[in-house]
Amino acid sequence: MSEKLYEEIPSLDLSDFQSGDPEKKQSFVQELGEAYQTIGFVAIKNHGLTDALTEKLYDVIQRYFALSDEVKSRHEMPDIQYQRGYTGKGKEHAKGRNTGDLKEFYHIGQEVASGDPLTTGYPPNVWPEELPEMREVGVEVYRILETTGKTMLKAIALYLGLEEEYFEKKVEKGNSILRPIHYYPIENPREVPEDAVRAAEHGDINLITLLMGASADGLQVLRRDGKWIPITALPDQIVVNVGDMLDRLTNHKLKSTIHRVVNPPKEKMHTSRYSVPFFMHPRSEMDLSCLETCVDTDNPKQYQDITAGEFLAERLAEIGLSSKK
Repeated sequence: MSEKLYEEIPSLDLSDFQSGDPEKKQSFVQELGEAYQTIGFVAIKNHGLTDALTEKLYDVIQRYFALSDEVKSRHEMPDIQYQRGYTGKGKEHAKGRNTGDLKEFYHIGQEVASGDPLTTGYPPNVWPEELPEMREVGVEVYRILETTGKTMLKAIALYLGLEEEYFEKKVEKGNSILRPIHYYPIENPREVPEDAVRAAEHGDINLITLLMGASADGLQVLRRDGKWIPITALPDQIVVNVGDMLDRLTNHKLKSTIHRVVNPPKEKMHTSRYSVPFFMHPRSEMDLSCLETCVDTDNPKQYQDITAGEFLAERLAEIGLSSKK
């Protein structure tokens, strides 16, 4: 299959998949699959988030990140690899780099009922007492994006020739993370390492990422011909991209594409940028061994067998959030 060189990421309407019209549904599946085999990103409208809820979330996370570093540090959980609560400035770096990214962020994970067996595997969320409203809006956005992600995975399953519900049990109460990010202002660029950027080039760890619109430009994706192109989405869209777990599962048929967040021009380095990705993870026991239907003589198996939990632990160590090897 020759690669289509996109100048911008394709835009799709999720309501086409859910319309009940077989032709619209199949067209969505085909266009999504073609995009994921090449650029690895799409922009999606009719994703379930309202403008009011989006504004409510951005309001509360901006107020959270405006708290003092001393207060925010009380919400850090290094003993659980920062998988819940706050992660301080510069602590995460891209795989293969040592310089920390110019960002701080907050992790909201799966909320499970008391007595659920998963309570032993998932740490409880950390909710700042300074902003009690963060819990309600955070959980609501988490649930909506989780539902949207499940719908996207149904379309992906059909494109791969699998049963539509293939991913359903694998992601039910999965280890997904909602991550509000603050790319903090730099008043004096000479105070940070010369090679420091907001988010160095990387691939996401998970199955798919659903990204709510950022507050400023800067996100770029590396096209197969080596050209970086900007990722832009309209206000009513979210960006959904392939992660490394789905890339492994499909033996690189669906592409986890390298992307980055570049620094703004020097005159805007003193400004903040906010974004909220939802990293959709399966349950830790999911087998990420390459699908047999994605392995043949032209595309031999490229990855070793591994579970989602094992892969996550490996990658957390590589990006500086865990000391475990």
